[in-house]
Amino acid sequence: MVDIATRVWNHKWKIDPIVRSLIDTDFYKLLMCQSIFHNKPETHVKFSLINRSTKIPLADLIDEAELREQLDHVRSLSLSRGESTWLRGNTFYGKRQMFRPDFMEWFEGLRLPPYHLERVGDQYELTFEGKWHEVMLWEIPALAILMELRSRAVLDKMDKFELQILYARAMTRVWEKIEVLRDIKDLSVADFGTRRRHSYLWQDWCAQAMREGLGSSFSGTSNCKIAMTREMEAIGTNAHELPMVYAALTEDDAALARSPYNVLKDWRDEHEGNLRIILPDTYGTQGFLDKAPDWLAGWTGIRIDSGDPITTAQIAIDWWVSRGEDPQKKRVIFSDGLDVKKIKELHGLFHDKTNISFGWGTLLTNDFRELVPNDALAPFSLVCKAVEANGSPTVKLSDNPNKAMGPKAEIERYKRVFGVGKQEVQDVFV
Repeated sequence: MVDIATRVWNHKWKIDPIVRSLIDTDFYKLLMCQSIFHNKPETHVKFSLINRSTKIPLADLIDEAELREQLDHVRSLSLSRGESTWLRGNTFYGKRQMFRPDFMEWFEGLRLPPYHLERVGDQYELTFEGKWHEVMLWEIPALAILMELRSRAVLDKMDKFELQILYARAMTRVWEKIEVLRDIKDLSVADFGTRRRHSYLWQDWCAQAMREGLGSSFSGTSNCKIAMTREMEAIGTNAHELPMVYAALTEDDAALARSPYNVLKDWRDEHEGNLRIILPDTYGTQGFLDKAPDWLAGWTGIRIDSGDPITTAQIAIDWWVSRGEDPQKKRVIFSDGLDVKKIKELHGLFHDKTNISFGWGTLLTNDFRELVPNDALAPFSLVCKAVEANGSPTVKLSDNPNKAMGPKAEIERYKRVFGVGKQEVQDVFV
């Protein structure tokens, strides 16, 4: 097992790239990338970094030259032969050749496109523009780099023994969480912590700890590199990015109202009926389900990623019943701001009503709260989102208005088109 504290200490005197592989990314990004490659190959998209936690002055903490060095290193990466073989030949979700030969041929020749970086006050403006299926692959490495550089800025001030104690305490915290979770019968939990992790080495350690501590209750990891290296299941389906861009490409309100379902038609065709998990909250869960075509009720399950998870899970269960489906044969995946207390609560409420599973993110792979002075390693909310598509702004409403994004006038238009009424405001922690 890697001595993380020693590695952290050593990077003070030698180059230590944060992202070393194009598949050090979430599985759902590659699944979406293939769908976009086939269905929207000429769409031009702009991605932008958004720091929701403005109290964290990233430009004051992170040296611009070091940030550029890390981003430039990612642009030098390409798939290794072993990575390509794993993607081409492995079985994912019971299906062989999930990634088609034409997509793999393109991916094997890919180098990530240029970026634009500028300091604006105490924050960085970081954007990526180009063909959708190319620039979208910047999202996860860009976030991972910024999160880890922020961590390094704090850790650089610590001596080697301080680092040893810090990681011992952090490991103990993770293991204590695992000890709580392994007492839960029929639990299914996966690592979803790539995008806002403390570091790659830490995420790798956490995933191994989960596997050892939880056994079959640990279903896998969203991180493709860790899944390949540690022989774990790669977990993931799709994200808000798809409906946000599809919606931005529409020309009128009628087409806008149809766009979330057109996304899932393309998804169904791309994956030949596999990976049938609905993410309904981009423009409001209740309205999405009320207007959903009957064929969607036959899909495998729903992922809940905003709003009150208890309310939303019950909405999903009621919707399945109203469409003549048996919730006991469906799956609800919880993935928003989870920690052990919430996982335990949700499991207790719903395990006998439907099949449930958990995508555990930031508070698995970046919970260093109160372990250093001034809580300087506390996790924060950093995202990288598609903000334009073919020159039109994207919009996300969410089930939590604090996660909404887009121009104010467009947000109001989308609320009208999708029938979104009053929403419950909730704090965004991560």
